[in-house]
Amino acid sequence: MTTAIFFDHAKEDIKNLTQKDYDRFLVANSGRIAAMMNLETIAKQVGELEQKSGPSKGLPPVHLWHPPFCGDIDMRIAGDGSWQYMGTPIGRPAMVRLFATILRRDPDRYVLVTPVEMVGIRVDDAPFVAVELLVEKNSEGSILNFRTNVDEWVAASELHPLRFELEATGGLKPYIMVRNDLWAKVTRALYYELIGLTVTREIDGVAMLGLGSHGAFFPMAPASDFDEVI
Repeated sequence: MTTAIFFDHAKEDIKNLTQKDYDRFLVANSGRIAAMMNLETIAKQVGELEQKSGPSKGLPPVHLWHPPFCGDIDMRIAGDGSWQYMGTPIGRPAMVRLFATILRRDPDRYVLVTPVEMVGIRVDDAPFVAVELLVEKNSEGSILNFRTNVDEWVAASELHPLRFELEATGGLKPYIMVRNDLWAKVTRALYYELIGLTVTREIDGVAMLGLGSHGAFFPMAPASDFDEVI
């Protein structure tokens, strides 16, 4: 039975289901539902949410939504931050930004979630990329502001920490947490800008090079080893 015929056949019965039975129906038929899911249907749901909440209400409260899991869809966020659906790049930046607002990281997967359904997607590295850096000064020192590839600004702080991972080929990969365990990988060009902003602080008797922002310090590497990892 094709997906379209399946839903045409079932839709009358679905109307009469209780919420509990409807949830069971979604779980039992998650494979077919996932096959039916496409960009337009997800975008339509998000658009409806925006109309209800209004443009000034901020990001959707995805941490409060726990609908049935409807399976994985063929959507991927590549290492360069580009979004792909069924192997084809999503060429509409507005749609990518829309999907980014309902992205959530669960313990075992990344999901796009709405109040009524949730689907899994693949993320090669980090879901976002930091593409622009704006440095401000205040009484606490520097504030490092990053713009992501979905035009979201975030300032490095204790709530939005920077972390650094060693690459297999040597060097460091910097990341900043955008929100709720969703990270942005800092581009190589911005990384070299950050190198010029490093300061030295002593931590547990070891001189560490790192970055300061909003009164927080994010160590990168021991000062004695820094030339080997940049």
